[in-house]
Amino acid sequence: MAGGADQPPDESAASRPSAPGVAPSRPRRRRLGVVLGVAAVVLAADIISKTIVVATLSDRHCLVDGVVVQSPAPIRLLGGVLTLCESRNPGAAFGIGGTSTTIVFTAIALGVIAFIIRTSRQIYSLPWAVALGLLLGGAMGNLTDRIFRSPGPFRGWVVDWIQLPHWPVFNLADSSITCGVVLFVLLAARGRRLDGTTHLAGERSGAGRSAEDHQAAEPAAPEQPTAPTRPKKPWQQHPSGGGGG
Repeated sequence: MAGGADQPPDESAASRPSAPGVAPSRPRRRRLGVVLGVAAVVLAADIISKTIVVATLSDRHCLVDGVVVQSPAPIRLLGGVLTLCESRNPGAAFGIGGTSTTIVFTAIALGVIAFIIRTSRQIYSLPWAVALGLLLGGAMGNLTDRIFRSPGPFRGWVVDWIQLPHWPVFNLADSSITCGVVLFVLLAARGRRLDGTTHLAGERSGAGRSAEDHQAAEPAAPEQPTAPTRPKKPWQQHPSGGGGG
């Protein structure tokens, strides 16, 4: 019947054969919640830490070439390996840029945040969700300073407070961005894709492996029995000549 017959069930994405060069994947789930959750944790930690730094370390300036240039001295921990101080940064992460580039970096941060939020809707991989969450939280943490801190909206200077030997002063948002970039590079190098699949090494090897899996999945057709052949008689091996008169 046209309307009453049961329709065959549609195949799910997980049961369809994988494309050449792509390993089979499990049933997928969107990871937008993971991205937003990681970003929220990073943003909260960054805002809280900067609030504490401004309230307690505003008079403790960072070292210059390892030397205290103004009293009171910053707080030095772990034998001087870690120094806690306050520094205002008008540029990008780790002090890159200057006052003339503040608005430029603010616009870049807004574009990066918009791109990450849009891309997050297509993520099914948990590691990729964590990586983009770290990037999103770090970008939002520094953008918050640029919007709400002096000298004005979208021109604010970012609060940095962690200093290591021979390294620019940074904050938790900068650390989150760095960790996200490192994880980004590792996932790309291992062939992990945003949709949760893994790109196999080499198009030829990937295609060959896919063909082998396809052949292993299909059962071989049963062989048809053949009748035994009988040996021919001597007079059957050559056709007889034409008849005599």
